[in-house]
Amino acid sequence: MSNYKDEIETIKDSIENNDKGDGEDDSGNGKLYSDLEKNAQYLSDASKMLDTLKLINPKIVSENAVLGSLVKTDSSNFFLAVSIGKVEIDNENYFIISKSSPIGELLMNKKAGDSITFNNTTYKIKEIK
Repeated sequence: MSNYKDEIETIKDSIENNDKGDGEDDSGNGKLYSDLEKNAQYLSDASKMLDTLKLINPKIVSENAVLGSLVKTDSSNFFLAVSIGKVEIDNENYFIISKSSPIGELLMNKKAGDSITFNNTTYKIKEIK
């Protein structure tokens, strides 16, 4: 988030410096404004992700899959948090997914022993931590 904030400040400074010129050539400002909007959106998205991560309480144990649960299935491991994608930890793959993603919605509130089907693949839940 700090990188996005720094980039936004740099872009604002560039726009301000361009505006101090002779005023006839603002061709660079269009791209700068576009970059400013893009970085502001990235910052907003990152802030929302951080807010979601702050909701995870690692001390809560639930037998149902909830935000912050690690769901181990017969073929994949899923961590319900924010959409990050696949990560490898100790030679094991984990999919860090949002609870509002299509597969996240299917996993929410499931228990060990339940099954879900996603993209024509059936996942049997072995364990929820």
